[in-house]
Amino acid sequence: MPKAYWISAYHAVHDENKLAAYAKLALPAVTEAGGKFIARNMAAKAYEAGVLQRTVIVEFESLEKAIACHDSPAYQAALEALGDGVTRDLRVVEGV
Repeated sequence: MPKAYWISAYHAVHDENKLAAYAKLALPAVTEAGGKFIARNMAAKAYEAGVLQRTVIVEFESLEKAIACHDSPAYQAALEALGDGVTRDLRVVEGV
């Protein structure tokens, strides 16, 4: 069974306090669901239509676990704390 990844690109941070509140709840929610943070930083370089922005990649053992983590009550509480604090793009991608 292939692994799966959350790939999150932060287009804008509107409220650092909301982002901090989200991070405080999201980190344990993700790690307890089996997620492993692979990257969590500003892009070092962008090519083609890429943008230098904060990017987070989280690895899960399966697509099912990645989706279950996102839909879990613990992660939903983190999203509620985040609210409109950021504009981001979160994708769930199955590995090859």
